[in-house]
Amino acid sequence: MMKPISRATTARMLAAAAVLATFPAWGQTAASKDGPPQPTGRASAYYHYGLAHMYEDMAVSAGRPDYASQAIEEYKLAMDADPESVTLQDGMAELYFKLGRIREAVTSAQAQVKKNPQDVAAHELLGKIYLRSLGDMQGQQSGQMLKLAIAEYEKLAELKPSEVETRLLLGQLYGLNHDSAKAEMEFKEAQKIDSDSEEVVLNLYRLYTEQGDYARAVDILKSIPVDDRSARIDFALGATYDQLKKPKDAIDAYRKALDDDPDNVDSERGLATALLRDGQLDEALKIFNNVVAAEPQDAQSMIKIADIQRQQGHYDQALATLEKAKPLAQDNVELAYNEALVYDTLGRYDDATRTLKALVDASSHTDGVYTDQEKQNRAIFLDRLGIIYREENKTAEAVAVYKQMVQLGGDFAKNGYQGQVDAFHDAHDWTAATAAAAEAAKAMPKDQAVQLMYAGQLADTGKAEEGIALAKAQISASGDQKDDREAHLGLANIYIRLKRWPEANKELAAGEALSNSAPEKLYVYFLRGIMADRQKQYDAAEAQFRKALTIDPQNATILNYLGYMLADRGVRLSEALTMIRKAVELDPQNYAYLDSLGWAYYKTGQYALAEENIRKANERNGGDPTIHDHLAEIYEKTGKLKLAVEQWERSLHEYGRSLPSDADPEDVAKVQHKLDNARVKLSKLNTTSVK
Repeated sequence: MMKPISRATTARMLAAAAVLATFPAWGQTAASKDGPPQPTGRASAYYHYGLAHMYEDMAVSAGRPDYASQAIEEYKLAMDADPESVTLQDGMAELYFKLGRIREAVTSAQAQVKKNPQDVAAHELLGKIYLRSLGDMQGQQSGQMLKLAIAEYEKLAELKPSEVETRLLLGQLYGLNHDSAKAEMEFKEAQKIDSDSEEVVLNLYRLYTEQGDYARAVDILKSIPVDDRSARIDFALGATYDQLKKPKDAIDAYRKALDDDPDNVDSERGLATALLRDGQLDEALKIFNNVVAAEPQDAQSMIKIADIQRQQGHYDQALATLEKAKPLAQDNVELAYNEALVYDTLGRYDDATRTLKALVDASSHTDGVYTDQEKQNRAIFLDRLGIIYREENKTAEAVAVYKQMVQLGGDFAKNGYQGQVDAFHDAHDWTAATAAAAEAAKAMPKDQAVQLMYAGQLADTGKAEEGIALAKAQISASGDQKDDREAHLGLANIYIRLKRWPEANKELAAGEALSNSAPEKLYVYFLRGIMADRQKQYDAAEAQFRKALTIDPQNATILNYLGYMLADRGVRLSEALTMIRKAVELDPQNYAYLDSLGWAYYKTGQYALAEENIRKANERNGGDPTIHDHLAEIYEKTGKLKLAVEQWERSLHEYGRSLPSDADPEDVAKVQHKLDNARVKLSKLNTTSVK
């Protein structure tokens, strides 16, 4: 059944008929017995062109194939009457395109271009066809179609040098062809034509972000005066600051985007994510909840909500939120990974392991070939699974997982070797740790970080001079300033652990001189803080840690270190608790942070909370003598003297298995003294009890 002709189409037909009625005035044949006079020559061409337009309109509007055929016939008659008409040739090619007869459209347009290379309309049609076809092609065909599209738009840029849209399209095509230099050139040509064009700026911004040059991306966006920036520009600024890990700048940009476009959910998501990265959990949660209220199917925002709930310690709520998101995001790896983190935090190791093993299995390729993103995801899953095995004291299983990371190659291999060494460290198996480090050094002889890891292991296990020599060999080995910096700081770390302070200070000074960026300086300040702390120069240590926190206020490692240092000395306990709580919030599974939090609670007299957190720390790492010492202190304080004795005995046992650099004789002596006193007290209690 053919579609009926609409009232609008009928009106257009009448209008076309009215135009056609004027043609006889331009020239006509004499009347014949078969009908009225017919137009001749150019008038005939216009006559048939008008009819062709009328039938074309009806064919497209009503979907009538019979009208399409009539339109084509009328075009042919028009071209017979005026074979040199560029307008008719272009019109015929455009008609074929509208009717979906692509091959005929291309043939017609190519013929016209061959006859008239300056025919803009024909080049535009060919460019349009090639652009549309790009998405339908794959592999070699897609590459060929891209080349054809580029050729057409290069010609159009030559024919219409002052048209911004053509320049932008050509730049985008160059970008698709991975020719960033030509893409940038076209975008800048467009900028010369229209210096105020927002589209030009956004195209340059996308080009720079695709290249990973986020600094230039920010610069091009900021070239637009603040008062002239649209919500799109501010949103792009927020996204770029996210990539640069500048959450405060991102927050400011997203807020400005929302000022201009308050109902933009994408800007709300961006703002909430930036707030989350800045540690403003309550505000981030509020906005994510608003987003989900507006878009109840937004599973990604639900996952973020669950992440916040986990960090806030609301583990049951986090699991419930993830369960709600599951039907909306089946097979979502981020959701499953976050679920595993909650299970890990709750100590539900079997559930966490099951979830992570499923992710590892799903991400495995039998051929061992992975994209960069697949490698990244797989490494994250393997690393977390390895950590959980270490928390369960399953050293063999952890090492097997880290060996799978090694198979990914590159930095992932490096991290896999480091994971094996760390797992053996947890088990106090120093021989196996050294063997793993040696294997890594042999497998990656040119990797400086791996060589420094092995050097540190040698120095820790009684081969100090051999380790130092290997670390020194990394300086200027490549002639790269960045490598020299890493070598100096690696050597400084070895000297700190060996308590060779002057040499450590010299290497830190050399490393600091080669540190240019804020993150590089942060690590120098951190090492200086550790060195001062180990020399009991607490004010100097605190100054260094605070300099580091000025650069990265959300650095969990430094927050924990400074907070513990203050708490251990009983100084500014409220501030210490705040810092350590933040560290635990950022990494709830970290046993060292849990121990610090428990110790800070102990110092403030909150013994129940102290015991709860230090017991959790002990469950995650039973080989740390300091944790056993802290637990013993709590037991003694709360009248559980027998348990205290057991923990101090365990502390001494673990000190006996520790590396020399981790077993300060003064600390060991203190534990021995506390154990002796506790045994005497326990003996007196037992004697009194017998009487």
